[in-house]
Amino acid sequence: MTVESTAARKPRRSAGTKSTAGKRTTARNAPGTDPELVQLLTPEGKRVKNAAYDKYVAGVTPEELRGLYRDMVLTRRFDAEATSLQRQGELGLWASLLGQEAAQIGSGRALRDDDYVFPTYREHGVAWCRGVDPTNLLGMFRGVNNGGWDPNGNNFHLYTIVIGSQTLHATGYAMGVAKDGADSAVLAYFGDGASSQGDVAESFNFSAVYNAPVVFFCQNNQWAISEPTEKQTRVPLYQRAQGFGFPGVRVDGNDVLACLAVTRWALERARNGEGPTLVEAYTYRMGAHTTSDDPTRYRGDEERLAWEAKDPILRLRRHLETSNHTDEGFFAELEAESEALGRRVREAVRAMPDPDHFAIFENVYADGHALVDEERAQFAAYQASFADEGGN
Repeated sequence: MTVESTAARKPRRSAGTKSTAGKRTTARNAPGTDPELVQLLTPEGKRVKNAAYDKYVAGVTPEELRGLYRDMVLTRRFDAEATSLQRQGELGLWASLLGQEAAQIGSGRALRDDDYVFPTYREHGVAWCRGVDPTNLLGMFRGVNNGGWDPNGNNFHLYTIVIGSQTLHATGYAMGVAKDGADSAVLAYFGDGASSQGDVAESFNFSAVYNAPVVFFCQNNQWAISEPTEKQTRVPLYQRAQGFGFPGVRVDGNDVLACLAVTRWALERARNGEGPTLVEAYTYRMGAHTTSDDPTRYRGDEERLAWEAKDPILRLRRHLETSNHTDEGFFAELEAESEALGRRVREAVRAMPDPDHFAIFENVYADGHALVDEERAQFAAYQASFADEGGN
């Protein structure tokens, strides 16, 4: 797999599969068509000026731009390998970030080491920025651990499966940061689907009332599994912040430079004691919600193709090439690094032990329970039946 093919990787349906998306044929708003959208790089890679946010990326060097490109390519390569491993039975499930690399890398690189991150379960690019080894992300999806890394070692909390609850954790942590007198900030990630959860509304209210130094970063990838955004809200998501008394901004989530600038601005507000900010990264989930999902059942090809044309990785590559900020040697080296990462991830996962089949029954009740004991015995008999069949 070359770097070009890695960067341009598109999800494909099996041959002959037809979309059953209920005649949803009109592509929804794409970056560049929304006047409220903060954008610094067009889909063609052209740099555009923005008086409010240019200063937050004014010092970004060509080397740093290449670093952002490298981050996105390697994150996508890891993500593709994890998807393949799940399809081969090595992982129980995988939540792909395909298409959301710019939102995650741009915001992740805006953080300082002393900032703290509360992710959901799809922030593989942010984990990369925080120095979490990619192989540590896979233990939970294989069922061999509950995360695999020390949250305090990277200031990156364990993945959160309960939708939206991490925003409450982030708000409480940020309130503690403020009481301690630190000038660090907290960044909480969630999706458009989680924005409908009561936990998120409570987080907005508490963070506003207590002026907590937290940035809420919503990756609006247009689909909460099979539910489109327009069936969840009557206003753009970033405007919800107004009702709680703090600012919200919508940024082109496929523009890594814009995501970097807007997140730096929001984190600066938090550190200066100006309270919370809601950042809506308007992006698109190019693949399935998870590997248990079939997106062809609820969305059509025209919408997907319109967004694939605005691929975040290709956008930055075009900018690098037209600005003469790189050469073919850079891409060749990155190709080799990308393939090496894929091999390392595959070898690491296959070296992991199989999950303990009986661990699910532990710690359900502190002192045990008769029903759990009964279920454990039933499961043990079921497992033993396979051994009996093998012996015959």
